[in-house]
Amino acid sequence: MNDCTGRLHPAAIQGLRLFNAGEYFEAHEELETAWRAEPGPIRSLYQGILQVAVSYLHLTRGNYEGALKVHGRSLKWLRAWPDSCRGVDVAQLRRDAAAVFAEAERLGPERLAAFDRSLLKPISWTHA
Repeated sequence: MNDCTGRLHPAAIQGLRLFNAGEYFEAHEELETAWRAEPGPIRSLYQGILQVAVSYLHLTRGNYEGALKVHGRSLKWLRAWPDSCRGVDVAQLRRDAAAVFAEAERLGPERLAAFDRSLLKPISWTHA
């Protein structure tokens, strides 16, 4: 599955920028464009990142069940990738998302409004 040589698709780069700006819906759209444009296995990395964006969007909108459901999907897409791929720190993204959802689960749906949004960390990646 390792398709980590080469560059990120331009739409993926824009998606990462939007993700890091907290524009999760827009990030999803750009990452989906990259996913549709790429023929190789890298598509599943883009899919995993866009699923994290959607899960964060659900969290910020107070949709607890939706956030957890999509987070589970993102794990499926991200778990097989090396710690670093095409400049993206996949390991850090997995750790950050795990911390986000550990806190969301600790709060539960009743107290999700108290979620600390500073836990929504940007994706670390090398801008090539």
